[in-house]
Amino acid sequence: MLNNHTSKQIIGTKSEVLKGKKIVLCITGSVAAMECPIIARELMRAGAEVYAVMSPAATRLVSPDLMQWATGNPVVTQLTGKVEHISLAGDHPDTASLVLVAPATANTISKIACGIDDTPPTTVVSSAIGAGIPIVIVPAMHESMFRHPIVLENINRLKSIGIEFVGPRFEEGKAKIAHIDTIVAYVIDVLTRPKDMKGLKVLITAGPTREYIDAVRFISNPSSGKMGVSLAIGCVQRGAEVTLVFGPGSVEPPPLTKVINVESTQDMLEAVVSSLKKEHYDIMISSAAVSDYTPDKKIDAKTPSGKEEFIVRLVPLPKIINAVREVAPDIFLVGFKAEYNKSKEELISCALNKIKKANLDLIVANDVSKENAGFAADSNEVYVIDKDGEVTHIPLSPKRVIASRILDIVVKKYNQKLLKAQSISHSEPTIK
Repeated sequence: MLNNHTSKQIIGTKSEVLKGKKIVLCITGSVAAMECPIIARELMRAGAEVYAVMSPAATRLVSPDLMQWATGNPVVTQLTGKVEHISLAGDHPDTASLVLVAPATANTISKIACGIDDTPPTTVVSSAIGAGIPIVIVPAMHESMFRHPIVLENINRLKSIGIEFVGPRFEEGKAKIAHIDTIVAYVIDVLTRPKDMKGLKVLITAGPTREYIDAVRFISNPSSGKMGVSLAIGCVQRGAEVTLVFGPGSVEPPPLTKVINVESTQDMLEAVVSSLKKEHYDIMISSAAVSDYTPDKKIDAKTPSGKEEFIVRLVPLPKIINAVREVAPDIFLVGFKAEYNKSKEELISCALNKIKKANLDLIVANDVSKENAGFAADSNEVYVIDKDGEVTHIPLSPKRVIASRILDIVVKKYNQKLLKAQSISHSEPTIK
């Protein structure tokens, strides 16, 4: 009878974009839980089946009976011998398409980030993380709680492993839940992203490198690795198999990727060359902020303080991209070019010079002097340029959005190159 619940008559009445999708709506103890019946109904109108999972605190704000009416499905308020968290979000064919935590309190966000499973929602999310199921979290709390540095750190930690966040809206001293239309649109975006990199192997470099002066001092840059990690997450979401050669950045490398940790430019060069020699890769994205110079001599001790003068002579380091072309001449190669305080015309000109000099297929250029863009920032503004000089401007956006737009272009240009190569191969005369 429950499968024929009359509430399910609204499924697909607005669109069928989510037809066949199973969404688990995890509800926690925020007053914004009152929005959940409407969130569930709008997801259903877009074609989805919705299953509600509630924390004890959430049940004191919204009745489980109301959520059963809204979804037409039984509501999970406690975990039993039916192992509901595995049934809904385990690693099996009938698992959830997406887990939506809305609203998400500071308490629940921090528990998820620390792997604490003491409510039905946190346990469902824990299972979903292990099963590789997409997770979207929608925070809602007082603004002072959202600004807590540990809460922000936990949000960034979850983002670094591929969990996505929507909102919040800052109004009346509160970090309010995002608008329902925004939440639904975001879920639709996540579930309809193309799997256009399925079967491809991608090698990505990310983060900074360090060049040691002595045993404790080094030369580096402020790169966090956020851009490279965002690209790695995007590739995995599109179905690619990813290897990430990762310098000492400040973010966690994403799950479902092979990670090779490195420190110096030479380490990164050796890891890249070794990877390319061992396996075939279709695409390489060189997004790391690699040091161009290193001290000519490293002192294997701590240089004493108090010197009147400490002179360090720097010598150039080999270019990783040049080595890539030698080892894997046919790989689709994407480079990055960071400049400081350049005009748009100067930035594009520098990028065009590099794309020709390094024989790149694409280059991504940005000006790290701009506010809220570049090193360590959560957002960026870039220009993507191809071999023919075609320029695509991606305006200031979160790095996850920037990564998605870059990958749209990478996939398009990669397929064009592949078709061109096949066309040339088929047009060559057969030797008899």
